[in-house]
Amino acid sequence: MRISRHGSGPVAAVRALASQIHPVFMLPPIAAAWFGAVLGGLESAGLAGVHSVAIFAAVYTAHVKDGYVDFHVRGEDDDHPLTRTGCRIALAGATALFFGTVLALWVAVGPIAALLTLPTWVIGYHHAPQLDTNPLTATTGYPAGIALAIVGGCYVQQAAIGPVPIAFAFVFLLVLSGVKVIDDAQDYEYDRSIDKRTVAVTVGPPRARRLAYGLMMLGFLVVIALAAVAVFPPTTVLAVAAFAAVVVATRRADPELATMLLVRGAYVFLAVLVGAVWFEPLG
Repeated sequence: MRISRHGSGPVAAVRALASQIHPVFMLPPIAAAWFGAVLGGLESAGLAGVHSVAIFAAVYTAHVKDGYVDFHVRGEDDDHPLTRTGCRIALAGATALFFGTVLALWVAVGPIAALLTLPTWVIGYHHAPQLDTNPLTATTGYPAGIALAIVGGCYVQQAAIGPVPIAFAFVFLLVLSGVKVIDDAQDYEYDRSIDKRTVAVTVGPPRARRLAYGLMMLGFLVVIALAAVAVFPPTTVLAVAAFAAVVVATRRADPELATMLLVRGAYVFLAVLVGAVWFEPLG
């Protein structure tokens, strides 16, 4: 029973399993979970840790399933480190870890905490081949997972959900959906050749790009408006300024470079928002 396609033994197996941990796309959902915990007052770092492990397991599930479908089922990828059996073992392990942490949240906080966390695994597991072929779900799946991580992280701390975490979740849904549209545009030619209906394939790259920047700008306007009426701390506007500068710099960049810059800009956006809430606590 081989796990790795590029070697045998425990070292090769561990290396293949670890290859499915992609920090660039895994850190934002985990950070979002902790951001939600900060919004909830961070009453229990232990519960925040349990919730973030659940988010990790959900994203790991998405990466393994996506790789399994793209290489072993669709034949789209040139290579993959895990065998079919290895993929199934990784999925089983990640799923067991996820539901173990969800059960812990149910016991420690209540059923709503578990129900707010459960959709993150559902989105991750069904991203491929179900959700990634529809322009709406292919675009909003990852951002929706981050939005749920924020709301769930807050609920785990307070056993309640106020309008502020929901507003922040909505902002990230808008902004990251815009980033995802540009990310998907990198594969426009190939996706079009296999009838994979991303936004770029559906409406064309120029319109997709305008839509992407429109979504990001709408998210920024929401932050500014809520800061103006004192729902968000006033320093959250600094997050908008920092990310908006990155957005402007990518207007003429190709999709690959734009995605790289925008993903890193999203890190800065989240970091400044965390700092704003941490040093100017919400009532």
